[in-house]
Amino acid sequence: MNSPATTDPWPPAATSPAGPRVVARLHSLVRRVAERVRPLADRVTGWLRGRHADSPGEARTVALFLRLMGLVYVAAFISLWVQVSGLLGSDGILPAREYLAAARSQLGAGRLWYVPTVLWLGSTDAALHLLCAAGTLCALLAVVGLVPVGALAGAWLGYLSLSTVGQDFLRFQWDGLLLEAGFVAILLAPWRWRSRLFGHAGDPPARVPRAPLWLARWLLFRLMLASAAVKLTSGDPTWHALTALDFHYFTQPLPPWTAWYASHLPAWFQKLSVLFMFACEGVAPFLLFGPRRARHVGVAAIAALQVLILLTGNYGFFNLLALALCVPALDDGVLSRLPGWTAMRGPEATPAPGPDASSPGGPDTTPDREPGGTAARTGLSPDPPRPPPGRARWPLGVVAAALFLTSLAPLSQALGVGTLAPRPLLHAYRFTSPLQLVNPYGLFAVMTTERPEIVVEGSLDGHEWQTYELRYKPGDPARRPAFTTPHMPRLDWQMWFAALGGPRQNPWFLSFCQRLLEGSPAVTSLLARDPFDGAPPRYVRAQLYRYRFTTAEERRRTGDWWARTLEGPYVPALTLVDGRLSIADDDATSP
Repeated sequence: MNSPATTDPWPPAATSPAGPRVVARLHSLVRRVAERVRPLADRVTGWLRGRHADSPGEARTVALFLRLMGLVYVAAFISLWVQVSGLLGSDGILPAREYLAAARSQLGAGRLWYVPTVLWLGSTDAALHLLCAAGTLCALLAVVGLVPVGALAGAWLGYLSLSTVGQDFLRFQWDGLLLEAGFVAILLAPWRWRSRLFGHAGDPPARVPRAPLWLARWLLFRLMLASAAVKLTSGDPTWHALTALDFHYFTQPLPPWTAWYASHLPAWFQKLSVLFMFACEGVAPFLLFGPRRARHVGVAAIAALQVLILLTGNYGFFNLLALALCVPALDDGVLSRLPGWTAMRGPEATPAPGPDASSPGGPDTTPDREPGGTAARTGLSPDPPRPPPGRARWPLGVVAAALFLTSLAPLSQALGVGTLAPRPLLHAYRFTSPLQLVNPYGLFAVMTTERPEIVVEGSLDGHEWQTYELRYKPGDPARRPAFTTPHMPRLDWQMWFAALGGPRQNPWFLSFCQRLLEGSPAVTSLLARDPFDGAPPRYVRAQLYRYRFTTAEERRRTGDWWARTLEGPYVPALTLVDGRLSIADDDATSP
């Protein structure tokens, strides 16, 4: 065996004279390939990064997001304000005062955590209206950028207080989404008296806390991905067969008139639309964490889906909120392209004339202060003004990290791997659930293929029955379906859910019938019309129908938007006996 000192070199020059020539040729080949591929690679890199070699910042983007959150809050508060007496008032369907009294007796001191609401200080009708007014005021302050942290915190607390006592009427996914997004907005808001959307010349860029910014993007990611996941993991055959949109347009809770036309599109187009939806919900969210241009493509896909849903459905403020959540995934470089934006902003992110980073040859990596460097090629200022010192950011990072970890629990459940979530995360998720800081998402996991519809009727004598028409839900087949966005008619929505079950699963419906028998003005104000002009009927009943959109031929012939068939009673004739709801005698009523 040779010793290390006498080991022959490798490769031995005497026995392998071709070795060095092979290595030299390979080196030359790789160099030539790299020289040819480099322009294409630079182009791809430049396109992905956009015309800004360095980050253009997100100060104006965040300022826009905070104002959009204020607008969504305004819509949510005003929409609820005009309904709050009929839904939660003392003569409403589910009085908040009775709910809080039950919570006090059952939870004791624990009620302050499990039922977080400022209405513990008073739950009268005046207090409900005052809370809606205060929430609206805070939201308007957020819109104009005054005291942004205080305004957004006040709006969040007000909406949490109303959502907590709202019971069945405020348990929609977008109510939780508004509270979660609203809390993220508080973390993003600057601690100053006024936040400017359009800066003045020479203004230094504001500091944007990175952790809450990524938390906002993570929220949009969860919302979209969970919506795709629940459809795929539910086992619903319509999603797997790409036929869900054959039913969606006429079975959704409150279809507008545009849904009638969308429902008559060809079957192949409906299947392509389902594929597009899965791409927007299941693929585009991953682009949110990619390079600038990839991120913007993801935002564009998600925004396009939300606009299409908004044009063919009525989901209150949900689509507007989802569009607002797209904004933190953009940056000031995108906003600078909007008409009139450049002239009204500070110069810190305004590109100067010159070739951009996506020009042929790609971005130059020469240091910024050298001629021909990145700043010269991209038009960025070589010495941009630095943001002023801000408050310590580590508390925001800690809070954002805690929310991120907690959000893994509901996301894992949506993905069908909830059993893999660590127990501490599940405990944290359940413990903080009263505050709705983190929520589960996933819309239309199972597509309904039929449309049961409840029609409520009243009678003075038990023989002649008149219909209570709601404002927006299908009723009269000839009435054109209406747009309600951004208004959220919560009784109309709950009637859709009630029709999918029975009165035992929806006890609020019996309370609704009792209020009609009592002639509650607060409740009848939620209806399109009161057939008894304020005089309460003696009997109330509910009939169950099956609705579908008319065909094009049926609509030409009858003018109706809907066709319906009677299935039978949803609840029998009811009446009041000594102030209590009771089933009426058969002899006293007739079909």
